[in-house]
Amino acid sequence: MQNDVYDYTQTGAVQQNEVLRKTYNLLALSFLPAAAGAFISGQSGFNIMAALGGGWMGIIAVFAFFYGMCFLIERNRYSNTGVALLMVFTFGMGVMISPLLQYALNFNNGAQIVGIAAAMTAAVFFTMAAMARRTNVNMSSLGRFLTVGAVILMVAVVANLFLNIPALSLTISAGFVLFSSLMIMFQVRQVIDGGEDSHISAALTIFISIYNIFSSLLRILLAFNNDE
Repeated sequence: MQNDVYDYTQTGAVQQNEVLRKTYNLLALSFLPAAAGAFISGQSGFNIMAALGGGWMGIIAVFAFFYGMCFLIERNRYSNTGVALLMVFTFGMGVMISPLLQYALNFNNGAQIVGIAAAMTAAVFFTMAAMARRTNVNMSSLGRFLTVGAVILMVAVVANLFLNIPALSLTISAGFVLFSSLMIMFQVRQVIDGGEDSHISAALTIFISIYNIFSSLLRILLAFNNDE
């Protein structure tokens, strides 16, 4: 039997505030294995794409890990198993972003670029989380917009795997920054409104959004740095 981590005796605003508090706590905890994964991968020089010979095998492995883990976490969204799986997922995501971080740190001002990307990501998160408490946006309409946006972005990502156009890559990165920013606001608002009752699922969505914002901003900053 799964060990339930949710208190069903709470109702209304108390329950929603508790879910939001647990979401933020779990989100903060999830960055520890992510940082560990990035550090260990960087220190060992491990690159999952290179380890699998690059090309489509690496891409398929990354997609399989990402969507497979998201599926398992959602299946266990009310149990401690879900928390453990989230920690494994974030560790893996740290491993996957390590090559980008190592590439950035090879520049003379690489540490500064990474720091700027991290600071901008934090600013976006806190801004969108604050806006979620005060926004009058129709969440149903925003949800439909985000669904369409997700489809468009995924089509663009797959297309650029074949086309490999630098300008399109930057456009996709900018699109992910906008999409993920709105996703943070949407997810936080869903918790506040009672539309999301699992802090595990909410933390997963917000973690992915922050991850996408940081990696996308880092790519954009690196592109501009290369143009100098």
